[in-house]
Amino acid sequence: MRARLGAHQSWANTTDRTARTAGARRAAESKFEEEARQKHPGATEAQVAAAAESLRKAHFSRMGLLSAQARRRKRTLP
Repeated sequence: MRARLGAHQSWANTTDRTARTAGARRAAESKFEEEARQKHPGATEAQVAAAAESLRKAHFSRMGLLSAQARRRKRTLP
């Protein structure tokens, strides 16, 4: 509960949310690009970018699926 309170207070004090999260977005993009390069070592930059984008979409689709499954399980519990 304290962590949630602290997080809300911190975000309330943040005026530029985009700048605050820029590092995390760059790190995630780099992670997907690195994974794409490992899967396709001889690929061009355009091919790596396309593969990284597909990996990103797969990641968020997987998260959505897991979320839906968890909600479904929670709904069916007595």
